[in-house]
Amino acid sequence: MSGLAIVWTIAGTDSGGGAGIAADQRAADACGVHLCTAVAAVTAQNSQGVRRIDVLPPATLAAQLATLEHDLPPAAIKTGLLGGPQQVALVAEWIDRLRQRAPVALVVDPVLSASTGADFADDATLAAYRALLLPRATLITPNRREAARLAGLPEASAAPLLAAALRSRGAHSVCVTGGDDTRADGLALDWMDTPQAAGWLALPRLDTPHHHGTGCTFASAAAAAMAQGFVAADALVLAKMATAQALRHGSAAGQGAGPVRARAGFATDASLMPQMSWSAEPCFAPFSSPAAWPALGLYAIVDSAGRVARVLEAGVRTVQLRIKTPPGPDPAWRAQVRQQIAEAVARCREHGAMLFVNDHHALAAELGASGLHLGQEDLLALDDGQRLALRADGAPALGISSHSLWELARARSLAPRYIACGPVWPTLTKQMPWRAQGLDNLAWWVAMAGAPVVAIGGILEPAQAEAAAARGADGVCVVRGLGDAPSATVPAFLQALRRGAGAARPPLPPGPRPSL
Repeated sequence: MSGLAIVWTIAGTDSGGGAGIAADQRAADACGVHLCTAVAAVTAQNSQGVRRIDVLPPATLAAQLATLEHDLPPAAIKTGLLGGPQQVALVAEWIDRLRQRAPVALVVDPVLSASTGADFADDATLAAYRALLLPRATLITPNRREAARLAGLPEASAAPLLAAALRSRGAHSVCVTGGDDTRADGLALDWMDTPQAAGWLALPRLDTPHHHGTGCTFASAAAAAMAQGFVAADALVLAKMATAQALRHGSAAGQGAGPVRARAGFATDASLMPQMSWSAEPCFAPFSSPAAWPALGLYAIVDSAGRVARVLEAGVRTVQLRIKTPPGPDPAWRAQVRQQIAEAVARCREHGAMLFVNDHHALAAELGASGLHLGQEDLLALDDGQRLALRADGAPALGISSHSLWELARARSLAPRYIACGPVWPTLTKQMPWRAQGLDNLAWWVAMAGAPVVAIGGILEPAQAEAAAARGADGVCVVRGLGDAPSATVPAFLQALRRGAGAARPPLPPGPRPSL
């Protein structure tokens, strides 16, 4: 039996080989899943337009699904052109039937019309989508026109409003694709609204006349990622990457728009890694090569200025001061934090070391700390202006935590000094929902982040630090591994980092693993 995840596509054929099931198959092959194809409609079309649509009888569609049901049960189903309300109703029945036995992700690409203008959905079909598929959809991926029709809102409505309206109708996650919108900043933006995160996914727009099958590719790649265990937000990052690569390889196949061609390898191409906004304001860092920085090396995380002094004396030159915030306002505690940060800043200056202050961004800037580390929840609590100020000249160097693909994409938009990847190993330092990333995901982060990567989480022994450095980690965070006497533990960690940095890099994994 195949070890590949199984995805069903229930969609239409394209006799020109551009969109529909043909595009779904190319995307599935690129994503490394096994695709089963159930034909809902047959179209007579070429690169210039659709000439005829024949919707298959529900009994014919049901026979295809019944034949697959027990031999090739799906982890995810992607729908494309369904053709009518009876076919929509049949898909809804089958989703319920399959979910009685096992979880099945449903990715709905609501193919309501062709890019050449042919209409594929009447009012009854629209009503069936709203009543039957939206409440069952794990993810829906309409373009702006399709989203507006489904939501019953003007086409000029903002993408965040359209996505919110579709989620209110029951869709678990929504991505309003907008790659066909021309923008002055030259970016292709898609708005995603998921339980994990909401924001714009951005990549530089690729101007090409060969874009037939883009929507099918995007939805199929998202379904493939969900079949492989990724949550919606992470699946959309991978879908964005796969679609951008498919557009790069689009080519003519007739006199009209040629098909996009998804290929394997997109998940290890750093130029395809998107940025993600923190809000509905599409604000991004330049898509350019990162600046060259001195390596961070051994990165000690401590909880007091006294502890800062001890790790500096032991030879550490990158330190994070992490002082936990007590519940409720406490003026005396705030005064103590100010004193601790000021003392730590002075100590690090004496030793020529970098000090990253955790969380207290205003104090870090006021007291002259060289760096600031913020978690994603802390950054989300700031407004757009405050986040932009973190990128301003003269602001402390910024480090950002990340645990998933969407958090990595979001961190990239602030052009940070480093991005932390964690937890690499299971950690007891803090409670979190994330799975351990492992060394393979760390290596993938290093290749894709577009910024130096710091390994964090569960690093207790020098051998772990060596392994992380061998995967390209620019810095390795140690908390409990420092012990009570850093002068005794730090030298072994420093030696391990030197060995790891000089070791040959293992091969890059073909893509990331789910971390949630």
